[in-house]
Amino acid sequence: MTFQSIDAWWWPFLFILVGGWLATDTWRFLGVYFGGRISDESDALVLVRCVATALVAAVIGNLVVFPSGELANTGLLLRLAAMASGFAAFLGLGRHVLLGIAVAIGVLEIGIVLGF
Repeated sequence: MTFQSIDAWWWPFLFILVGGWLATDTWRFLGVYFGGRISDESDALVLVRCVATALVAAVIGNLVVFPSGELANTGLLLRLAAMASGFAAFLGLGRHVLLGIAVAIGVLEIGIVLGF
């Protein structure tokens, strides 16, 4: 069965829903199952955390350096300043993720309005 095998309006939505569910929830269930049995200081869990952190950092870096959509109309220095200010706010305001995101978005919006 392929993506084009059924010609109904709902088929692409079901295909994406099932494909997305199988790709992510399988690993989530396995993580929950094995997560309780692994020590927080184990080498395997440290490796998993390092890889997950590296993947998130790579996605953020890719969005900042090679943006798409409306973000591509902004300058690299503005995007870097927004990212740095958001990270500084995250560290300085008690490691609150939402505050860091809000500050980064605020700096980006101010820069866009001012024409940077």
